[in-house]
Amino acid sequence: MAAADLRFRTHFFNLPDPRRAERSPYRFLDLIFMAVAATVAGAQDWPQVAVFASKRKDWLARFCQLPTDEQGQLRTPCADTFERLFKRVNPRYFARCLANWTAALADGLGLEHIAIDGKALRGSGRPEDGLRALHLVSAWATANRLTLGCVACSEKSNEITAIPQLLELLELKGALVTIDAMGTQRDIAKQIVDQGGDYVLPVKGNQQGLLEDAEALFNRVVEEGFEGVRYDQFESEEKGHGRLERREYMVLYDLEGMVEKDKWAKLTAVGLCMREREVDGKLTREEHYFIGSRAMPAAGYAKALRGHWGIENTCHWSLDVTFREDENRVANRTAGVNLALVRRLALSLIKNHKAKGSVAQKRYAAAMDTNLLEKILGLG
Repeated sequence: MAAADLRFRTHFFNLPDPRRAERSPYRFLDLIFMAVAATVAGAQDWPQVAVFASKRKDWLARFCQLPTDEQGQLRTPCADTFERLFKRVNPRYFARCLANWTAALADGLGLEHIAIDGKALRGSGRPEDGLRALHLVSAWATANRLTLGCVACSEKSNEITAIPQLLELLELKGALVTIDAMGTQRDIAKQIVDQGGDYVLPVKGNQQGLLEDAEALFNRVVEEGFEGVRYDQFESEEKGHGRLERREYMVLYDLEGMVEKDKWAKLTAVGLCMREREVDGKLTREEHYFIGSRAMPAAGYAKALRGHWGIENTCHWSLDVTFREDENRVANRTAGVNLALVRRLALSLIKNHKAKGSVAQKRYAAAMDTNLLEKILGLG
């Protein structure tokens, strides 16, 4: 057994097997391994996972214990076997195993920036049955390009209740966490700080008192000509695709007089981003406030705020375009969450592989070449 395969089993060995073992000819972790390997190699759903297993049974036999039929030929699971299993695996335990494995992939690299954002699996909804689309919240290591964890929002809740559950899965010590405006909540900020991390959070209308406080602070500082105030500025400009975009960031570190200051854990800075965008001669301007717990220059806040959208542009885009996640119509909530976790693990493994090529190219190549598949999976 390859050492890295043992590492896979090390991270998943605590995952409870929901089956009656005496009724199944396949080992639990073997089925998990097959699903991950198949998804890396291009499988999009349980029937395709089963096809991969059938066509690669000789290769799988090197890492898995496969039963044989009466003629001594290797047998592999059918699609129903995978679907029944993943309908019963506890997603929270599965998500913790995923977090352990991706944390091991990132070990030694340092998780400088973690972006947290939600994504709906649009094809999983059944409006005619009153079933809304499955909504997941993921944590993405922007520099490492790894999904660190993922949890589902409950049917009657939203991201505000899912984010704390996700944070519990993560090692935040020394990391900078960014979330969109829905995550700008006092309890969430406190949890990040309590777990050893720092936060950068946008300030919008869902925190009206904080927004008014930030506006008043900046108005007062501007009126006083910034006299005796610690602050920093940073400007950026981007051109491309017929668009010119300028951003000016201003960060204040003297927060005396803020009514909300002591209500937010370790609140250290309040910032303002002024964005000017010109497209086809039409000019628009916007202002956005944000808060942070880390004493760092305005350029650092600018990098974090811009880098946050890497989860959309790199992670979610790949899941929709390459893994076709929005087209997946798995209606069962548990199976849908678990398949989404498998996709995110597969994406992390592919992006962690240093060979050149797009995610789609690597998946196709891995389907053709088991040597490459082994390298992506960490088996060789």
